[in-house]
Order: sequence, then structure tokens, then C-alpha cells
Amino acid sequence: MNYLNPKYRLTDGYLYTCFLYNNPPLFSKRCLCSVEPQNITGVLKFLLLGLSDDPELQPLIFGLFLSMYLVTILGNLLIILAVSSDSHLHIPMYFFLSILSMADIGFTSTTIPKMILDIQTHSGDISYAGCLIQLSFFNLFGCLDSTLLTVMAYDRFVAICYPLHYPVIMNMRFCSLLVLMSFLISLLDSQMHCLLMSQLAFCTNVEIPHFFCDPPQLLKLACNDTSTNNILIYIFGAIFGGIPLSGIVFSYYKIVSSILRVPSSSGKYKAFVTCGSHLSVVCLFYGTGLGVYLSSTVSHSLKTGAVASVVYTIVTPMLNPFIYSLRNRDIKRALQSLLNRTA
Repeated sequence: MNYLNPKYRLTDGYLYTCFLYNNPPLFSKRCLCSVEPQNITGVLKFLLLGLSDDPELQPLIFGLFLSMYLVTILGNLLIILAVSSDSHLHIPMYFFLSILSMADIGFTSTTIPKMILDIQTHSGDISYAGCLIQLSFFNLFGCLDSTLLTVMAYDRFVAICYPLHYPVIMNMRFCSLLVLMSFLISLLDSQMHCLLMSQLAFCTNVEIPHFFCDPPQLLKLACNDTSTNNILIYIFGAIFGGIPLSGIVFSYYKIVSSILRVPSSSGKYKAFVTCGSHLSVVCLFYGTGLGVYLSSTVSHSLKTGAVASVVYTIVTPMLNPFIYSLRNRDIKRALQSLLNRTA
């Protein structure tokens, strides 16, 4: 660890000193701030405060989140196994669904196991590197969910608006390319967020009123000017969140227009049923995400955003398998066949 010259600045009546040092494995610079000058020899750590500091609530939170996490993993694994084991489900719609289930497992596993471990060990410490890694995977799988939902909307658009050309357009090679593009876009979003957060300067012993390293919380706790970072966060959100959502809205606009031209009521109902599960998941995913964003901007309580984040970090991935399995005869048939085979 190579220290450079300390820099001093006066803020809120306190004299802060920042030590800049090199750390090649992570990023070129970091700034550790302290209320009074001191030698900094350890690695910067964050303290995740979780959802509640009430000792009586900890066992309840532990049991609730452990059971929800296990249900999420089991439900999404069953979807993946059902799709892979049934040859009738080897079509684009269910191929994308199995990839979405994998993304949901990764999305939930990024934050919840750490939270459960923190409750069990009564320690919320997370290193600077660990925080950036968690942040990277959180954005990776979150963006992957968004892009996959857009790809699934496009799949439904082609199936309903161009049914005769569907087998030609949505061939397996093109579907694999769409999944690869979704992953690369999500990886780009993840690395851009990670690079942006790595430029922030934090004070030692930073307490995060959350159960994971959430980018908005880190921006609020940084001890340097974050106006540019906030603007970039909004730009990233508009690009990597707004564009996929616009694609979904456009696809469903074309789908609804096409369905309304169907003469028979039974044909309209069948077309709507094929989109019902996907539309429910889209509303749940974007609705909860927008709710968390609005709650964090409107509410002055930092804990409010943490509680609201529970919905889209674990509740949404947990409900997705139930939404698809309960409203889809093919999935229910494949799950029944899978359970009978293992029994």
C-alpha cells in the first residue's frame, strides 16, 4: 500500500484528511476520510445495518428470508429442470424462461445469502472489494432480468403478429444470439456502475443502512462531490432500463393491435393467455423497481429504501416461477411429469 501526500479539507466545521493510495488489483485510487488525521493501515470496510437492529426481530427476519430464499431457488430450479427435461418445451418461449430463472437465482443469491449470514454471525462487515463485487453482480443480474423480459416480449410479438414466419425468425441460433447480447449489455451496465462507484471517496467505518451495497446508498454516504455521479446514474438508468421497457411497451402495442383484429373471441382469448404470464412478471418487476426508486427519492428515511428493496430483490424472483407455472398448462404438465419421474 503506497500512500501519497495527505490532503486536508474543512467540511461542516470538521477537518478531514484524505489519504490517497494505490491498489492495483482493484482501481488506481481510493480516498479514505477520517475526522482526525490518523495512519490508515487496514482495508476500508463497510457495515451493512440490515433491515432492523432490534435483537428480537432478528430470528424472525432470519427465518423469513431463509425460507423465501429456499423457495426462490427451488421454484426456479424446477422451472429449469422442467424445460430441459421435456422435449415439448424446447421452443424459444421456454428457452428464454429457463434463462430468466437462472438470472433470478443469480440476482437473489447476490444479496440474500450475505444478509442471512450477517444475521447469523451478528456481523454486517463487508470489505471494499466485496462491496464492489456484490454491486457488480447485482447490476449484472438485474439488468439481465430487464433485457430478457424485453427479448421475451419480442418473442411474443413475432409469435402473434407473424405466426407463419415465427419458426424461421425465432430459430435457435437467433435465440442464443439474443441471450448473448442480453448478457453482454448487462455486463456493460454492471462494469459501468462498478467503475462509477470506484471513484467515490468514503470515510472509515462507513455504515450503510441497507442489507446490501446499493448504489444510491453509496452515493449518499460518499464524502466527495457526487453530483456528476448522480447524473450518470440517471443516464445509465434511462439507457439500460428505459430502452428495454420501451421495447416491451412497443411490442405489446403491436400485439394488442394485432389481437384486436382477430375476429373470434376464442382466438383473442388464446392470444391474451399466451402473454398473460409474461405481462404479469413485467408489471411486477418494473412496478416494484419503480416503487423502490420513488420511495428512496420521496422518503427522507434511509431505512425505507432498504425495506422496499426486499420486494424486487427476493419477492419478485420468488413469485416468477409461480406466475408461469400456475398460468401455463405446458409448464404444469412438465412439472407433474418431472415429479412423477423422481418419486
